[in-house]
Amino acid sequence: MEPHYINPQNLQHRSDTVVFNGVAYVSGVVPSDNSLPVGQQTQQALAQIDQRLAEAGTNRSRLLSATIWMQDVNRNVGEFNEAWNAWLAPGRQPARACVQAVLQGGAMLEISVVAALP
Repeated sequence: MEPHYINPQNLQHRSDTVVFNGVAYVSGVVPSDNSLPVGQQTQQALAQIDQRLAEAGTNRSRLLSATIWMQDVNRNVGEFNEAWNAWLAPGRQPARACVQAVLQGGAMLEISVVAALP
């Protein structure tokens, strides 16, 4: 089976999602409005992830792992976790890493996930 590349924006440097061997790999998602507080930025990014997962034929209840990059983990992880925990499917918490990083475009966070297909 060949990988399926989902790239609706026809970007040259990456795909939004790659599906291979029953797994969807969603590239990093940043919020659309970096002027908002972390909780709202998180909600924006998670809405984009929901859309990408749906395009790949899966959803958040099938998450396997997540990587979160934050501009200031110590200051913002509590507010992030509130939005994250409200978004997660009950009892379906993925393996997760949350690290501090300098992010492009002034974003306070970036999220990438991996999910199983049904």
